[in-house]
Amino acid sequence: MLRAVCLVFFLGLVACSSNDEAAAPSGGSGGGAGDAGADTTAPPAPYTVDAFDKVRINSDSSKENFQHALTDVDFGAGPFEKVTLVVDLDTTCYPFDKWQDNPPPSGQNWPADCDAFDRNFEFYLDPAADPATDPPGIELVRAITPFGGPLHLDVDVTDVANGLPGKHTLKVVIPTWSDGAGQVSGSDGGWFVSAHLDVVPGTAPRKVLAVKSLFNGSQTKPDPIAAIPFEVPEGTTSSRLEYRATGHGGVTGASGCGLSPAEEFCLRTHALFVDEKSFTDVMPWRDDCDTLCTIAHQGPANGGFDYCQENPCGAIASVKAPRANWCPGSVTPAYDFDVPELSTPGSHSFRFQIGEVADGGSWRISTTFFAFGE
Repeated sequence: MLRAVCLVFFLGLVACSSNDEAAAPSGGSGGGAGDAGADTTAPPAPYTVDAFDKVRINSDSSKENFQHALTDVDFGAGPFEKVTLVVDLDTTCYPFDKWQDNPPPSGQNWPADCDAFDRNFEFYLDPAADPATDPPGIELVRAITPFGGPLHLDVDVTDVANGLPGKHTLKVVIPTWSDGAGQVSGSDGGWFVSAHLDVVPGTAPRKVLAVKSLFNGSQTKPDPIAAIPFEVPEGTTSSRLEYRATGHGGVTGASGCGLSPAEEFCLRTHALFVDEKSFTDVMPWRDDCDTLCTIAHQGPANGGFDYCQENPCGAIASVKAPRANWCPGSVTPAYDFDVPELSTPGSHSFRFQIGEVADGGSWRISTTFFAFGE
């Protein structure tokens, strides 16, 4: 679905903004141990692991890397003092002077390869070949692209690397779509993704006993999901449950919502359960999106247009609007919980329930469990 909010540019150009929900990704999971104990030998020098180098994520299904790309990475043997996923997103939409060498095709309003919309922008570790039978991928970061602008991210993945050292597959997802007529976005839009891992070997901050993805997908109904079973390993003394949730959708007139479309502008209650006991309710919401709009001006003082430097192709009012736990051009942090029951080794379960979901709306949800020892 597309949410169109238009921004009229100079010379009669029109930009429309939208957010597309990413298709529910597949993935893998795993568990391991990162030893936080001291080592008398000097650790290896820091190193870099290359992942993506200006890889084009395409909106054309006939082309390579349609809406996602895959690559192999190797954290190394560990333990690690720190591991950072460094991401740079690039675009042909901005700065606008790029248009001088890459003008819109005749009759179109945008350079053909420019995607002017805001899109889900997500990284997963170990996507599975068969999502129907394999565990879901481990979500490393949930972000939303800017409206047609570049983005830089530094993501701490130290606990994941210490819990799952060695070789893995990394997947990036951007559900980019093009406008064949080139009126509201490019007729062959897409994005360029670069990513690498900065690895600092050394004493781990924590002894990581397990990293397990419990859920990674989309929820389109308020019906409760089945409890997800998992094991807490022996030696666990503390834990962390990461819950990521963002609302998306294209329906209008839904209850409990502000602007349209829902669920993008809906405030919903998410009830979280461990071992069938509710341990908290969360209401995923962001009201700080206005911080991602530094007003700038393009063109002469007596003409041209104003725009947001962080979201150059979006309507200013749309960029600033509060949303269902995401802002364009921003990472959505996980809710982190240390549930006392999950410090007890053995069999446990997790589930969530959303109080209401409008028809046509959807919530992107992922949950990752971390077990730590002394």
